[in-house]
Amino acid sequence: MEESSLDTLTVRERSERMSRIRSKDTKPEMRVRRLVHGLGYRYRLHAKDLPGRPDLVFQPRRKVILVHGCFWHRHEGCSRNRLPKSPERRDFWRKKLDGNARRDRSKEAALRRLGWEILVIWECETKALDPLAERVRAFLG
Repeated sequence: MEESSLDTLTVRERSERMSRIRSKDTKPEMRVRRLVHGLGYRYRLHAKDLPGRPDLVFQPRRKVILVHGCFWHRHEGCSRNRLPKSPERRDFWRKKLDGNARRDRSKEAALRRLGWEILVIWECETKALDPLAERVRAFLG
């Protein structure tokens, strides 16, 4: 089992941890879903017929909410938007995360071309629910 110079985990342990990261039903997404439901709005989840499978879809309003993790989607100006410290894998991570951000922009542009309005909620914004509730009401209202 090979260890990275700065990583305290073995390759196998790191792989195991990374495999636990979910793409759906994440904690930030669940917070947003509970908040939106509590505000009285009903929605579809991860609509397969829309570009990027948006997290919450409000079909009659032609609006979607995307819940993005600050690390995975490169939230500008956020402390969670950082590259891992391991110098051996820096190029891999830069390519991976920049690709995620590029794909996000592409999917958002495709949704807008189809006439959908988009609200992006970042993981760090899900900590303060009162201001977030106001943003959601303003967006969906």
